[in-house]
Amino acid sequence: MKPIKIKENIYWVGGIDWDIRNFHGYLTQRGTTYNAYLIIDEKITLIDTVKHYLFDEMLERISAVIDPSRIDYIVSNHVEMDHSGALPRIMEVASNAQIITSPNGEKGLRAHYKQNWNFQIMKTGETLNLGRRTLKFVHTPMIHWPDNMVTYLTDEKILFSNDAFGQHIASSERFENEFPLDIVLEEAAKYYANIVLPYSSQVLKTLNGIKDLEIEVIAPSHGVIWNSNISRIFDLYSKWASNDTNNKAVIVYDSMWGSTERIAIAVQDAFESKNIVTKLMNLRTNHISDIMTDILSARYICVGSPTLNNNILPTVAGFLSYLKGLAPKNRIALAFGSYGWSGQSVGQIEEILNECGFNTLEILRLQYIPSPEQLKDVTEKLSEVLNGTNI
Repeated sequence: MKPIKIKENIYWVGGIDWDIRNFHGYLTQRGTTYNAYLIIDEKITLIDTVKHYLFDEMLERISAVIDPSRIDYIVSNHVEMDHSGALPRIMEVASNAQIITSPNGEKGLRAHYKQNWNFQIMKTGETLNLGRRTLKFVHTPMIHWPDNMVTYLTDEKILFSNDAFGQHIASSERFENEFPLDIVLEEAAKYYANIVLPYSSQVLKTLNGIKDLEIEVIAPSHGVIWNSNISRIFDLYSKWASNDTNNKAVIVYDSMWGSTERIAIAVQDAFESKNIVTKLMNLRTNHISDIMTDILSARYICVGSPTLNNNILPTVAGFLSYLKGLAPKNRIALAFGSYGWSGQSVGQIEEILNECGFNTLEILRLQYIPSPEQLKDVTEKLSEVLNGTNI
């Protein structure tokens, strides 16, 4: 369990979670890391900790650099337990350490752990001198908890960015220039779409707040450390936070007997006829967190379900609840589906899409098994709409 040197006397000492596959309902096929960072100076500083069951791994890495009982400061950028879970045990080892956090960080840590630790509260713009180095703190509330802040090491130009710019990747490589960039960017997009997206307005404020900092390294709380493509990830965060989308349609559905699936394919044909990139995603074979990754860049969101017991299929209802919570903006939406003797599902989908604030197109609803002529009509009518007559 060796530490990884980032710069002189600055080390990654976190933990690698190779086996985790579900993170708050988010599918993490590539595992994740919980990143903690150690700064050796006149005041020895640990920035964040790890999930509780990786404490021994973190402690072994710290011990390879210094006696962990010598830690003077522990910076807690975020209360959530994947970052603070090992805090009670490291405080037993470094019993004289002072916890550096935001006002809401102190409230959250006291509420979580019921400990009378020695806290020092930092406001935005305040600094902490470590000896030869200085830390500067910027509050980033609601990215994605009220307590969040980022920490900037002024001399080495390292931004310890907390959950911002993170990815769920378990790897022995610690830097993004050591890892396939396409995978890093894919996982960064998935992370944003499933965790950060509801707080996009706060992300834009944060980007403005740190834009004047000189940043050579971004050290997030999850995944690999950014050391080569910093301008690229900043540009992507600005695009995502602005809800700037591509000319792309994501068609999400489930089907009982195949009729709704046939309508989904007819919808896809309409988009393709207008040279709009499409992604057809059956909820039985695609996880909602992967679907959201595609929706992050999609202008059009199409959702289909047959009617079951006067309602939407449970898989579709679950997806819509997830979509509504993540709150993408500036989208055009379409509800579609088949039905037998009732047919409430499509109207219910449309109602939820309207609640999301989307600009909804006229619903597509067909009874029983759609004929080739009906499906052709769906494609032709939707193609006309996509020409712009009804948008």
